[in-house]
Amino acid sequence: MLLARPAVRHPKESRPKTRLRTTGMALAGAAAMFALTAAPAHAAPGDVTTSCASVVTPTGYVDVSWGYSASCGTQSFNPNIKQIKQLTGLPVGTVVQACGSTYQPAGWIQTASYYSSSCVYAANGGFNNNAWTLKRVS
Repeated sequence: MLLARPAVRHPKESRPKTRLRTTGMALAGAAAMFALTAAPAHAAPGDVTTSCASVVTPTGYVDVSWGYSASCGTQSFNPNIKQIKQLTGLPVGTVVQACGSTYQPAGWIQTASYYSSSCVYAANGGFNNNAWTLKRVS
């Protein structure tokens, strides 16, 4: 009968555990950031979701407000997150408020423009019109 020898550990072998824990935390942070930046999968008409400003607003959506979140990787406190609203599928005649940081989708027209403090984003400045009232026409 063979007896198994106990494994002898080198004192430096505990370091990989620390690296694994650190890597695990980094992956968890990346997963949280991905959840914030991932494009909406199957949003219903009118649904609003939040993403990092670096993510292109998908077709059929408009930006509806801007803000700041440390999870989007900047320390400047400039707006770096945006809320986007799904317009595809909303009925003709629907009116929505949107930031001027994206164009309205096909079938929508701009009926008014105005200044909104929730639509202040890095590319615009001052108190110029930065938001639109949009209406679905087709």
